[in-house]
Formats: sequence, structure tokens, C-alpha cells
Amino acid sequence: MTFASASAAGAQSISLRDSFRIGSGGGVLCSAQTSSSDKALKDMFDRAYSVVCRDAAAPVGRLYALKTRGEDPAARLAALRADTAECGPTGGEAIDGLGSVQAATCRMKELDVGYRVYQWREGDTLYVAEGLAGYDSALRLGLRTVVADEPVDGEVSIATTEAGDPAAFARVQAGTLDPERALAEAYRRNNSGSYAEAAEFFGALLANGDGANRGEALVNQALQQSNLGNFAEADRLFAEAVAAVAGDPVVTRMLRNYRAMHLLNRQRPKAALAELERPLPDRTATAGADVEKLVIDADTAAILNAETAMGRQLSAAGSGLLPEEKVQILESQGQQLRGAILRMQGQPDAAAAAYNAALGRLASIRGGRVASAVWMRGQLLGGLADIAEEQGDRAGAEQRHKEAVALVGAYYPGSAALLNTQARLAAFYSRTGQTEPALALYRQIVDANAESGNSSATLRRTLAPYFALLADQSARPEAVADMFKASQVLVRPGVAQTQAVLARELSGGSDEASRLFRQSVTLTRDIERARVDISRLSALPEPTASEAARLAELRTQLAQMEKDQIATQAKLAEFPRYRVVSAGAMTLPDLQQVLRDGEAYFKMIMVEDDGYALFITPTVARAFRLGVAPDELERQVDALRETISTVENGQLVTYPFDVELAHKLYGELFQPVSAELASVRHLIFEPDGAMLRLPANLLVTERAGVDAYLAKAARPDNDGFDFTDVQWLGRDRDVSTAVSARSFRDVRQAARSDAKHDYIGFGENAPPAGVMRTESLFRGLMSEGADCSWSIAEWGRPISSEELVTASRILGGEDTAIVTGEAFTDSSIKKRDDLSQYRIMHFATHGLVTAPRPECPARPALMTSFGQDGSDGLLTFREIFDLRIDADLVILSACDTAGKATVATTREAGVTTGGDYALDGLVRAFVGAGGRSVVASHWPVPDDYDATKRLISGLFTAAPGTSTATALRSAQTELMSNPLTSHPYYWSGFAIIGDGAAPVIPSAEGTTAMAGQEVASR
Repeated sequence: MTFASASAAGAQSISLRDSFRIGSGGGVLCSAQTSSSDKALKDMFDRAYSVVCRDAAAPVGRLYALKTRGEDPAARLAALRADTAECGPTGGEAIDGLGSVQAATCRMKELDVGYRVYQWREGDTLYVAEGLAGYDSALRLGLRTVVADEPVDGEVSIATTEAGDPAAFARVQAGTLDPERALAEAYRRNNSGSYAEAAEFFGALLANGDGANRGEALVNQALQQSNLGNFAEADRLFAEAVAAVAGDPVVTRMLRNYRAMHLLNRQRPKAALAELERPLPDRTATAGADVEKLVIDADTAAILNAETAMGRQLSAAGSGLLPEEKVQILESQGQQLRGAILRMQGQPDAAAAAYNAALGRLASIRGGRVASAVWMRGQLLGGLADIAEEQGDRAGAEQRHKEAVALVGAYYPGSAALLNTQARLAAFYSRTGQTEPALALYRQIVDANAESGNSSATLRRTLAPYFALLADQSARPEAVADMFKASQVLVRPGVAQTQAVLARELSGGSDEASRLFRQSVTLTRDIERARVDISRLSALPEPTASEAARLAELRTQLAQMEKDQIATQAKLAEFPRYRVVSAGAMTLPDLQQVLRDGEAYFKMIMVEDDGYALFITPTVARAFRLGVAPDELERQVDALRETISTVENGQLVTYPFDVELAHKLYGELFQPVSAELASVRHLIFEPDGAMLRLPANLLVTERAGVDAYLAKAARPDNDGFDFTDVQWLGRDRDVSTAVSARSFRDVRQAARSDAKHDYIGFGENAPPAGVMRTESLFRGLMSEGADCSWSIAEWGRPISSEELVTASRILGGEDTAIVTGEAFTDSSIKKRDDLSQYRIMHFATHGLVTAPRPECPARPALMTSFGQDGSDGLLTFREIFDLRIDADLVILSACDTAGKATVATTREAGVTTGGDYALDGLVRAFVGAGGRSVVASHWPVPDDYDATKRLISGLFTAAPGTSTATALRSAQTELMSNPLTSHPYYWSGFAIIGDGAAPVIPSAEGTTAMAGQEVASR
């Protein structure tokens, strides 16, 4: 929390703020940040702002309010502008709200893009807005806002790629501020509930080497890592912070409080209490000895940390508060922590006393009107409301909650913090049977999140009572529609966002606009990579000469890439289709309109301790509770996967599949709609929770088949591996995987590939010199090398190219290409400039998704031959993202290709969102490269019985126009019906991520055959 002035933030004049939003409407597209180091500033009475906009890697313009005493500031600005732009003569131009202003049209010298300058004089002040012409609407509104000295409503119309997120936007904003203002902005965003954005500001302070605020930034970063579960990294940062705070009485108390929260995160309440009681200069913290007996479970710790974290931060500089006042606020925070602990222990009276003591102390600081104190007061009121409710005082509880909402709303209007406070009140209404007020308030919260486009992991907990209320009213169509809308604001795997970006790129075909769009997205990734490398090198305590030189080189490259990226974005603004911001959520009718006859969309929603589902067809929508909780689902999925593929003593082992458990899980997920499923020919399955790791096609629909299998398996001469009698979910219907309703719609509506050639296949790597070639029975790696590398012996087990040859032969051969042996190298693939000319891309090789050892980071990759130019024999997640393809279908015939990539690997690739979800690994990388649909595997795919070859070949042997899902199911059915390959290990592992109704081979008539019907294809 920041030490702010006594007036509410929402009522502050623009001239008193360090930053302000430009324009109005859903989501923040552009904002202005104070720029105190701008060369145009002459004295303390002048003001300058950098204009930063979403998806732009650097500021796109500037705003000024310059005093005209003694000289003409317009001439000063013109002289500064002359170095970068050539401007024509000024003339009059109308701007709404101002009338005629002086305007000039310019051209940037280095970037070859338009540049606009607007000037308005009023009294002794010259107001100026100037910047890239592609951001003209932001410049005009920014000028009006600075002149009015208050927010001005209006629409900002700029080009967006949606490749970034609010945190990435915040990173650009942080780079425009001096350290003091960056620190204050970090706390302001933290107080408003925008924690990921706040982390970017703290990270910028560390990356820039700001010594004055280093200890404070380290403490905040440490708690952020603790909240993410990265406890070792948090310990390291806290230890580094101890030396940096140097006995500062304010930051020392921050360190104490945050370490206590960190210890609670680690389930160490006694140590947390000891930390709170540790004596500090001028103050002593004590609490009752009986708190030592407290035991806090994981859920309690999570709630406690979330409640205190939203009000935890204080700024040590730049606010005008005295050090003693700052200490008082931090001591109040310590009391808040103790009160929370006492409440969890079951001592409500003691907890209330601690909360009230903290409230009294905060109220004494400048009348309780300091912004940070107000936010903490709101949290304390929420705690007192919970205690009142527990003691049966409903009226008192409601009054406290309403007071908290009013307080937070006055200082942080429209913020995530206000939405969280409102959600606390809505949850109270829900618990006390006040259904209608609860539903109304939750709808407001969902609408606000959908409008802003923001989401966070905490929303699942925040909205859990809402989903329960809606499930209770699921007979009402309005409740089903509300549940669908609420589900759209929950965080989904990062591949969903990547699919949305690809669909946006393809929205207008392959023209200059698409080229610029792709260029901007690529530059954005390159910029993020450079920032990651700069951050790493900047953190080195004693860099070598080569490391220092590399750091300087990276900073130069970063500056140039930022210029190129914003110039590309400005050019992109000339194309109207990219100036339309896609809605973050879609409605139920939106989805139903893109579903076809015979299709059903099944969406899972796992929140807190419950699970829900939506079953949607073109004409019907149902919502219901699932019969399994998230934790139990994890256990069941793990158990099923262990019977499919598990490693024991370095060997891959498969056990008889647990058909009873698979049938039980089918009932838990689908029983309420089992009758409707009978007529579904294509099931579009959006998994959540553990089901992201398991294909739905292996669930067992009928008990009779289970009994028949068990009877057969009980015979003395039966090995338990004949499952031909089992009725699988995927036997009679096509099944494909979606990661979000919006991305499914976007991919289905995206233009098909314009590639000239049908197919290119890669595989059968050449073993390195001196490595003996051996047979491979599955497409994954088992042995490990040194230093988190794979053993070189693994390159001696290449996958046969037969699968590729078969596909090429079926497609006619003339319009296909196969790359194998020494030609199949990572370096040669990266150098190819014709990959976008192939409609189908097929890899048949080993997949590396898991790490060689548990302590190593997982970096998904595909095995290749070793080439030149520093080749490592791996086509990595990052390298795949950089490929330029235009594929309707990517086939990853390798092990575990539907697995995840870590957050670190994702950031190293320059991708700022997602990570640590299944499907966020190689699948996401190929979508990012330009693949509309991907066929990927959930476990090591087998080569015995030619199982994988038969499955993949089935995609190509199906008649032209056959949908991908139907073609795959036909091949799977053949394996299901053979006792030798009826185990799901052989046939179930591949999933289609994308539109399973799209054909592998288009028909001449332009129709797609899908499970017994024909539909028009795009």
C-alpha cells in the first residue's frame, strides 16, 4: 500500500497524479505516466507525461503542460523534436471539447511512420500532445484530459494484437517512471488488487539497479515468490533483503510482516508468530502464548495470506508521511495478522480486539484518510464482519461489509480490490440465504471483469459461491447463461490466448496487415526475451567483461526493437480490423451459433472444492454439479494414468486399465446428460483441472462392458489386456479438445491455410557419430545425462520414417516433402523460409517434455539430428514459436506432446502469459507458430504393433473431406477392436486441440464428412 494523500484517489486532479487513464470504456488501452526526466521540463511548474498503450513495447507519445514565462516552450519542444521528426507547417484543426487547436503533421526520420503534434494555449500554459499518428485518438483524448485536469470520457481506437496482458502493459509503464514514482505506482497497483502488475513495477526497480529502494523491492518480490509457492526463491530474496534494509525502521517492519506471511504460506504458524514477536527498534510486538498451539491447514493459510496480502504494502518514500506514521501503519498490519491467526484458532473475541486495536491506530493517522490506511481499514472491517456473522449478528456483519465496500470504492473505484471487497459481501449474502442480492452483486463483479479483460487465479475462489448459487438454480435458462459468462473470466491455459492471437492475425487473410500483425507479435516476443536476459545479467554480482559487454549490447538491441515494434503497431492502426478489441468473454448464444447439428460442447469448471459442467448444443444448454471434487479428480486421473504408462526402475510399464474407475469417472462427469450424449456425433470437450491431463475418449459409458471384461479377466489363462468388449466414450462419437469457448470459436471461424503444398514430414534423426543405433519401442526418452541434459545415447534410437512415407504416398507424393536423416536438424528447420507453404506439418520423432531429473527445469522440445551453427539436436519450445508456418494441421507423433511448459520456459520464449498448464508446451508453441489445430499425445506413444503408425496413417487414409476427429476415431476403433491393441495405451493417447470438424484432406466439393453427416467447410 502506498502512503498517499488524504484525499480519495478517484477525486484527485490529473495534475496531482503520477499516472492517469486516457479515455473510457471497457479495459485500459492507453495511460499517461509522469516523466520527470523529460528534457522539455524547465522547472517544477512544468509537467510531462509518457503515453503508453496496450501491446506497444515503448511509449508512443508525450503530453505536456509547460509554463510560458520568459520564453516560448513551443520552440523548445520543436528543437527537441527536430532530431527525430520532420514536420510540416502548423494549422488549425478541431478537437472535441477544445475547438480549434494548432496541429502539425510530421514524419519520423528513423521509423518512416507518421507523427502528430497538437498544441493548445490557455493562460500562461502551453498544452501539447505529440506522438505516432497511429495513436492519434489517444493523443487527442490525452490533450483534452490534461487541459481539463480531470478524466475525460472518449473512445481510444488503436491497433491491438492481444499478444500481451495487463502485466506486460504494466512492464512498459514501469519503464517510463523514475524509481520513486515507480515504487509508488507499484504500491498503488498492489492496493488496487492488481498484484501481477505491481510485481512488474517492483521488478523494474530491481532490474534498473535502484539502490535507494532495493531493499523494499526485494521484500516485495520475495513475498510475491512465496505466494506463488516458490519458497526457496523467496528465502533467497528475503535473505538478500536483510542486508539491503540496513536497519531502516519502516522497511524492517515490512520485512518482519512479510516474512511472517511467508512462514504461514509454508505452514509454519509458530515460526510466523515468532517473527511477529521479534523486537524491533522502538516497537515491541507481543501476542498470547496460546497462539503457539495453532495449526493452520493449506486452505486456511491461503485465505489468510490472500486477505492480508491485499492490504500489506507500504511505501517508504515520496508520500509526505512521517516515519513514525509509517511505522504505525506497519504495526497495525502486524495486529491485523495476529487477529487473523486468532480468528482461525477459534478465538473470535481476541481476534476482534486485535482488529479493533488496529482500526483505532489507523484512524489516528491523519484522521484515517491516508489511502493505504483506508484499504487496510476495509480489510479489518471485513474481518470484523466475519466474526459478527459467526456470532449470529447478521445485521452487524452486513453493516461492516457495506462500510468496507464504501471505503474501498471511494479510494479505488473500479479496481480489482473493490471487486474483491464486493465479492466478500456477496458471499455473505449467499451464506445467509439472501440469494437475489448475492446474485445481483456477483453479476456486477463478473461484468466488470469481463469488460476489463482482466483475470487472475484468485477469481476461482472469489466466484466459488456464485457458481454454487447458479447450480442450485440451473433449471432457469438465465442461470445457465450466467454460469457460462462467469466461466469465461476464469484463467485458462495460455494456449487459449495464443489461439486467439492467431485467429486475430488470420482474420483478414494473408495481406500486408497480417504481415504487420505477425511482425509486431514477433517483435514483442523478442523484446521480452531481451528483457529477461537483461534482468539476468543485471542481477550478476560481479559480471565478467564479456557479460558486461553482452548487457550493453542487449540494451542497445532492446531500444531498437522497441522503436521497431511501436512503429509496426502504428502502421497496423491503418487497418480497421485490428483497431477492434475482441471481447474477453462471449455469450452462450455466441457459442451456440458456431456449433453444428450433432455437436455438443462440454465445459468443465473446477472451483475451490466443487466442480460444475455446462453441456451445450445448438439448441439446448444445461448446467449441473459434477459428482467429483477437484482433489478427488486429481487422484482418479493419476490412478488411471498409472495403469496406462508409468516408469518403474527406468522402464516404461503398462498395467491392465482400470475400467471400473473409468466408468465411475464417466458417471461423475456425464451422468446428468448421458441420454443426450447418445445423439452426439462430435463432442467438443473443454477440460479443467486434472482432466487437462487425460483424454475423455477412454471413459467407459456402459456397465455391461465392464462386467464382461472383469469376467474375462478373471479366467486363469487371461492376462487382463483384452478390452474389446468395453464401450468407450470415443467409440461411437468423435471427440476433440477445446481450451476455451472463445478460442474454439475463433479457430473454427479462422481462414484456412493458403499454403501451396499439402504436406511436409520430419523424422528419423541421424544418430551422432560413435553412437550405436538401437530399436525404439516408444517415442520418449528415459536416460539422463549430466547437468540436466539428456544422454547422447538417446539420439541413437531414431523413429522410423515409415509413418511419414505412408502419409506422403497417400497424399500423392508430388505435392509433399519428407525431411529425414542428416537433413533433419534443428538448425536447418530454423533456416527454412518455406514452412508456411505446407498445409500439414508432421513430426515423427522423440519428444522431450518432462525434465531429465526432478531438480531440472522442463523445457519441451522435439529431437532432431545434430546440425551446424551450435546445433543441440533439439527443436525447442522457443525455436518452434519462432517458426513461420501456415498449417491447418500439425501432427506431433511423439511422446507427451500435450504436456506443459514451465512459466520460466514460457518467459524465456518471450511469451508473457500462461505456463504450467497441460497443453501449454509444444501444442502452444506450434499454435504460436501458425498451426490452427494440433494432434498431440498425452503419454509416451507406442511403436509396438505399429500402433502409432496405424493411428496417424488413418488420418490420411480417410476419404477426402473427412473431419480430423472422424478420421482419427476410425483408426482408433480398429485398434480398440483388436485384443492386442485394445488397451487405451495404444489408441487413446492422441488428442485434437482445435477444430476437430476441420478436414485433414479437403474434398473437391468443399464439404466435411463428420461422423455420418456432411457439413460445409470453410
